[in-house]
Amino acid sequence: MTTSQHILACIDGSAVTESVCDYAAWYASRLNFPVGLLHVSDIPASVRRDLSGAIGINSRQFLLDELSQLDEQRAKVVNSYSNALVQDAKSHIKDSFADVNVRIYQRHGKLLPSIEHFKEENRAIVMGRRGEDHKNSRINIGSQIETVARASDIPILICSETFKEPSSYMIAFDGSKTSIKAAWMVAKSPLLKGLKGHIVMVGNHNEVAKQSMSAAAAKLEDAGYIVEAHHLSASDAVDGLLTFQVDNDIDIMVVGAYGHSKWQQLFLGSTTTEIIASTLSPVILVR
Repeated sequence: MTTSQHILACIDGSAVTESVCDYAAWYASRLNFPVGLLHVSDIPASVRRDLSGAIGINSRQFLLDELSQLDEQRAKVVNSYSNALVQDAKSHIKDSFADVNVRIYQRHGKLLPSIEHFKEENRAIVMGRRGEDHKNSRINIGSQIETVARASDIPILICSETFKEPSSYMIAFDGSKTSIKAAWMVAKSPLLKGLKGHIVMVGNHNEVAKQSMSAAAAKLEDAGYIVEAHHLSASDAVDGLLTFQVDNDIDIMVVGAYGHSKWQQLFLGSTTTEIIASTLSPVILVR
């Protein structure tokens, strides 16, 4: 199959890079797409300001020349690191998913504009739960995840642990538009077909929400999916979902992403962020 689209894997050299590569390759193999390996280098320029008005013009020019040389050296080192990283990542993918084609993209700047540069080609995005800046903390999530998720209208797979090929999945459902969209996305895609599926709602929801879950389960079944619907009682929705996941050995979760605005989150918190931060299993976000 020849396609201009790809599964975009955002790598940064952190401990989760291999996991990102593996889940992106698995995702790509399920859809028969290539993987697009993206590494973004942010190279800050040296601060150019006159630190002392007492030194002469010649001295200032000499210092500026020195700073320019340091900038060039820094850029060469960063570029060399980026080249080595993407080549190692490509080799890693080919070792386990030999039939998956790999494209390499290297850009300078910030992550979100780099992702949006490939907007027309992106079928899905794969990111690590903890970036390099959070490598020592298991409760934090990468600072870029919410920014990217809020700006994207395609699925984003968030992973953190060593790759395990999924054999089961669950859809977190609460009757909201984002959870309905998540179920519809699963039904329309071959990604999770053949896996054991669950659609799970926690709490005392009204009849409309219950009917929405039944309709979503029926749509999945009509699309050829094996799925069971569950309505659970629990004092906390996130705890209920995560308990169900552990008790039923669920490999991958599908969650409607950031249904509230950032302003609303100041008061309501974010179920999406809580789930990502609390589970070690991969999570697919659908905005």
